[in-house]
Amino acid sequence: MPLINLPAFAPDLVADLEARGTERVDTPVIQPAEPFLDMAGEDLRRRIFMTESETGKSLCLRPEFTIPVCLRHIETATGTPRRYAYLGEVFRQRREGSSEFYQAGIEDLGEPDVARADARAVGDAIAVLTNRLPGVSLSVVLGDQSVFEAVVAACGLPAGWQKRLVHAFGNQTQLQRLMDTLSNPAPSGIFGPEVERLAILGKLDDEATLIAHIDATMEATGYSTNASRSPADIARRLREKMELASTRLDARTLALLREFLALELSLADAPRALAAFAEKAGLSLGEALARFESRVAALREAGVDPSAVIYRAAFGRPLDYYTGLVFEITPERDPLVLAGGGRFDRLLTLLGARERIPAVGFSLWLDRIASVKEAAA
Repeated sequence: MPLINLPAFAPDLVADLEARGTERVDTPVIQPAEPFLDMAGEDLRRRIFMTESETGKSLCLRPEFTIPVCLRHIETATGTPRRYAYLGEVFRQRREGSSEFYQAGIEDLGEPDVARADARAVGDAIAVLTNRLPGVSLSVVLGDQSVFEAVVAACGLPAGWQKRLVHAFGNQTQLQRLMDTLSNPAPSGIFGPEVERLAILGKLDDEATLIAHIDATMEATGYSTNASRSPADIARRLREKMELASTRLDARTLALLREFLALELSLADAPRALAAFAEKAGLSLGEALARFESRVAALREAGVDPSAVIYRAAFGRPLDYYTGLVFEITPERDPLVLAGGGRFDRLLTLLGARERIPAVGFSLWLDRIASVKEAAA
C-alpha cells in the first residue's frame, strides 16, 4: 500500500539513505507487543497503542522501527554485517504533534569495528539532515551509557543499585530521585512489623534460615508455593530489597557521581576531561574510556568535527535497549529533536539472536524536518 501525506523530500531522502550502502526494508504495522513492553522502556511503553489477537496475544501498532527491523533480521537468518534503511509510519502518543507520523533511518547490524560504526551513524545522520535542510545550523549532543555504567560500577554500589541507576540514565527526574534516596538515611519500619520481628530474631541474617521460616509460614497458612514464587525466591528478593534500602553512599562518592553527571563540554575535550575526572576520583574507567577515545578519533576520520559536538555526561535517551553511544540532533538553539540514535549491542540477543550482534542506528522525524524546512524557506 502506497504511503500517503509524505513530505515532498521523501524520495530524495530514501535515495540518500540507500546511497549509504543500505538495503531498504519494511516491517508489518501490527507488531507483537511483548518486545516493546519488555525492552523499549517506560517512556515508550506508556505511549504505544495496544490491541489483542483472537487468541489473546498482545499486539501493538508499530511504535518505532529498531525492534521490528532487528526481529526481521533474526527471522530471515540474514548474515552480518548488514545496513538496513527504512521509511514508514509509526504510531505512538506524543506530547506535541500527531500520534501517527513518519520516521526514517538506518540500522547498522554486525559491524565489528564499533568505533567506526558509531562514527558512521552520527556522520550519516548529520549528512542526511544537512542535505534536507541546507543553511540550517544543527546542534549535536552526545552521551555514553557505558561510561556512566563504568563510573557507577567503580563507585562500589551493590548490583541492585547499579541496575537502578543505569535504568534511570537519561531520565533526569528519576535519576535525581535515586540520588536523593542514596544520600538520605533509610526510614525505619518500611518493610512492616513482621520483617522487623524477623530482624530482631536474627532470621534475616542467614538465607537458609529465612527460607525455612517462609516455607513453614506458607504451609501453615495454606499458601501454595506452586501458585506463586517459591520460598527461596521470596527470601532472595526480600534480602535484596533490604540491602538496597540500607545502602547509603558517603558524601564523597555522591559528590563524585554528581560531578560526573555535571560534565558538559566539547566532545574534542571530553576524553581528556574524563581521564582527569577518573584520576582525581581514583576510579578506573578502563575499557569504557578507551572505547570513548576511539569513537572520538573515528568521528574525526569520518569528517565529523568533535569540537562541534557537545558531550553531556548525563545525556541519555528514553529507550532501555541502549548500551553505549547515544545522540540527538536538533536545530541550533531549538530543542526540537530531528534525529536520535545510539548503540544497542544487547538487543538482538534479547530478541532471540543466537549470537551477540553489535548494532547502532538512528531515526529521523520527517514531520519535524518538514516543519524546520518550511520555516527556513
